[in-house]
Amino acid sequence: MAKESSNKKEFSPAKCEEFLQALKARFEKSMDRHRDMEWSKVHARLQANPVKLRSLYEMEKTDGEPDVVGHDKETGEYIFYDCSAESPAGRRSLCYDREALESRKENKPKSSAMDLATAMGIAILTEEQYRELQKLGKFDTKTSSWVKTPSAIRNLGGALFCDRRFDTVFVYHNGAESYYAARGFRGSLRV
Repeated sequence: MAKESSNKKEFSPAKCEEFLQALKARFEKSMDRHRDMEWSKVHARLQANPVKLRSLYEMEKTDGEPDVVGHDKETGEYIFYDCSAESPAGRRSLCYDREALESRKENKPKSSAMDLATAMGIAILTEEQYRELQKLGKFDTKTSSWVKTPSAIRNLGGALFCDRRFDTVFVYHNGAESYYAARGFRGSLRV
């Protein structure tokens, strides 16, 4: 219970307003990511969804630099992705999922990408979403990011990750239990 109070205090109304101003500044600085969208509409949507706003704050706290990358006209939702130049620093050195974490006998990482994404209330980018993001800039030129792995691959013990090298997006595989200081994950959130 004390932790919950601490988390609420950490995201006080003043902190929330400061965060909204940071999101607005990023939105205005990167209009090429969301042409024909208005901050006032995004802001109203964020204000109406405090739980999702909190998830965006968690993306920010872990160095994801979330920004709007799309708008679903059917649902009215705005789509946010982590837009940090490199895989979010606060989400690196993680194996892929809980099963992979539990399979490690020693030198376990602190958590898994899937567990942390769930705790944050976000989804890990799919390969398709990762490729969409790469159309908006050059991301992960020095790092890599886990992506949502199809169950057929995961059931065989593997997991997928992506990066950008030689001006090309590459998809690779690794054992799901592996983890590296330069590999994290990018998330998405619909608000």
